[in-house]
Amino acid sequence: MKRKIDGVLLIDKPYGWSSNKALMKTRWLLQAQKAGHTGVLDPLATGLLPICFGEATKYAQRWLDADKGYLATISLGQTMTTGDLEGEVLEIKPVTCTEADVHRVLSQFLGQISQVPPLYSALKHQGKPLYEYARAGQEIERQARTITIYELQLISCQLPVLEVAVRCSKGAYIRTLAEDIGKALGCGAHLSALRRTGTGGFDLSSSYTIEAVEALDMDAREALLLPVDLLLGDLPQLILPAAESIKLSHGQAVRHNGQPGQQRVYNPEGKFIGLGEIREGTLYPARMMGNA
Repeated sequence: MKRKIDGVLLIDKPYGWSSNKALMKTRWLLQAQKAGHTGVLDPLATGLLPICFGEATKYAQRWLDADKGYLATISLGQTMTTGDLEGEVLEIKPVTCTEADVHRVLSQFLGQISQVPPLYSALKHQGKPLYEYARAGQEIERQARTITIYELQLISCQLPVLEVAVRCSKGAYIRTLAEDIGKALGCGAHLSALRRTGTGGFDLSSSYTIEAVEALDMDAREALLLPVDLLLGDLPQLILPAAESIKLSHGQAVRHNGQPGQQRVYNPEGKFIGLGEIREGTLYPARMMGNA
């Protein structure tokens, strides 16, 4: 019997698993009616994958736009068709750079940069993912787009292998970043390992492996769930009187002269009732909890 449960479970996705496989396994472990994740991790990547259950799925979309943190391993001297270990070798070059060269090049990628999305990606062209064209041997022109690299720190430099910590905006491809760093160093590179360490306000240190969740009984598994409103933790909190909170929960706008913009809204007892938005002195329901 599938259960109606609400909340967020932070999973440490294992190597080789698709995000969907991790989602389906976690949903099965909790016997949940409804579940979704907040952004795809490639099978070769590991790390933080927030799984949303029940009412939390209403707010998962916002996390696709959240900043992300990664620990990336970059292998210099080899370029690959896919930009990572899954591809075939395109070119091999000697690695003659020094650690000082690496520091200098990394500094060039901080801030707003232009990045061309990889051909082996899930981006759509005429309704079809780019990777389908790539597998058919077709080269599709991709437009460069602006992304932001907030942090790019060299953690380890054991040439020809680098380990870097990255904090970036939405839309950034770490495979492409690795290739561009290799190009700037004059030797080429590919991404040989990737671990997501953070997304939005969530951190890998608070996550659980699927094996750890599986070892628990059902009550203990459910106790791992974080409250739904943590997905909106970056927004201002608004507590409404009882009558207004009931109206908003039923889809009715109410007068409110607060700061314009989105708000996470609570009733007088402190129960989260959903996402509202204040415009011109009126609070409108945006996405309300079904059990509010």
